[in-house]
Amino acid sequence: MTAITAADRTFMARALLLAERGLFTATPNPRVGGVIVKGGAVIGEGWHERAGAAHAEVNALADAATRGNDPRGATLYVTLEPCNHTGRTPPCTEAVMAAGIARVVAALADPNPAAAHGADRLRAAGIAVDLGLMETESRELNIGFVSRLTRGRPWVRMKAAASLDGRTALTSGESQWITGEVARADGHRFRARACAILTGIGTVRQDDPQLTVRAVETPRQPQRIIVDRHAQTPATAKVLADGYALVVTSGARNPAWPERVEVLSFPDADGRVDLAAMMREFGARGINELHVEAGGKLNGALLAAGLVDELLLYVAPCLIGDPARGVAEFRDGLARLADRVPLSIHAVDRVGTDLRIIARVNVKEA
Repeated sequence: MTAITAADRTFMARALLLAERGLFTATPNPRVGGVIVKGGAVIGEGWHERAGAAHAEVNALADAATRGNDPRGATLYVTLEPCNHTGRTPPCTEAVMAAGIARVVAALADPNPAAAHGADRLRAAGIAVDLGLMETESRELNIGFVSRLTRGRPWVRMKAAASLDGRTALTSGESQWITGEVARADGHRFRARACAILTGIGTVRQDDPQLTVRAVETPRQPQRIIVDRHAQTPATAKVLADGYALVVTSGARNPAWPERVEVLSFPDADGRVDLAAMMREFGARGINELHVEAGGKLNGALLAAGLVDELLLYVAPCLIGDPARGVAEFRDGLARLADRVPLSIHAVDRVGTDLRIIARVNVKEA
């Protein structure tokens, strides 16, 4: 293994910045960036934009050729181990070997069993490979992809906007707007990076949301998903407007819904929606990141089922008091304080006049 230098870190940081350009578009593929360096200078760079398009390594090699640069003997910095299988595109290992790259520095080992072991193949071809530089940063960028490939379900991010005393709406359901415009736009960025946005029938009835990305520019709209146990979503609901919606029920389809609306039925033993089975199906469908914008009941059910990974909480500098609604409602309440959902604060940032708190659910020991 080659000793990692400050220059290696600089070039990998650049590759990560390139990978972020696929934040809204690469799904269900990972977000990957690549930089080719020769003689201490960048001679080519690229990133993966969307599924079916060229991977970051191939785009970086193409960029080098466009610039008139020869990649033989160069170092390739890439945020994910080069793939070693034929999917929609040929293996990136083949392109790297054919180009005469002498060294590959990769941030994250590929969690996809079908595409893994690219590093081994490159080493067997005589190419030096260093794996693990800035692994945490690459994993964070691809947290949903890693979740789907290793756990079989998406990374579930639950978003809520609340007052300083944790209230998300009045008892009447009025909630627009607790936070400011800057925070709302920031929330749309998280919508845009998700593969799908999930809500419940209660939110549909109360707010009639569109669940689309509007406050930021994106060429792709996430799929919209409604958890609706009794298939009560009105056929005129905005969320069903263009037919690009999926409704998860515990029974039959509502015959009034547009034909393009897809319906899945996942009843559990109590006649409710089997949320765990639903998440497994989402994983099988290639959903990496699931963005939840729902009411307290569905939020509470997802948390109680251990299906939430991260809370995205926007806190406004105001007080609402009681009676009012909170972020999550647990069906039977908590009998003991020890049963509370444990969280770890991942990040706290000021967004406009509000605070954005990202907290991750601690996995309880069995």
